[in-house]
Amino acid sequence: MLNQLVLVGRLVREPELKETENGKKVTNITLAVPRNYKNEEGVYDTDFIDCTLWNSVAENTTEYCKVGDMVGIKGRVASYNYEKDNQKFSGMKVQAEKVTFLASSRENKEKNEEEQER
Repeated sequence: MLNQLVLVGRLVREPELKETENGKKVTNITLAVPRNYKNEEGVYDTDFIDCTLWNSVAENTTEYCKVGDMVGIKGRVASYNYEKDNQKFSGMKVQAEKVTFLASSRENKEKNEEEQER
């Protein structure tokens, strides 16, 4: 059996590094991933996918990536269950194993400004 996925998208907010009670580094990010087909209105819908990054992957992503940057993520899907105020919650989240920095939003902004000046 196989539980592996690859995502390419843009960060929708600044990554924020946190530390767990037992000293592990963690950051949660959300990727905006456009679908490869148009909806009924002729517009590409976008999925917003939550991902959890641990230890050195979390530290490097927090240090080098900003909102709007394009990244690739290789990881797996993990399910979770918990109870809060007598309500049960469950869901799925991507556990990132590797993050590849693909393009900076600053680079794209500079390229667009240069093209507009021409």
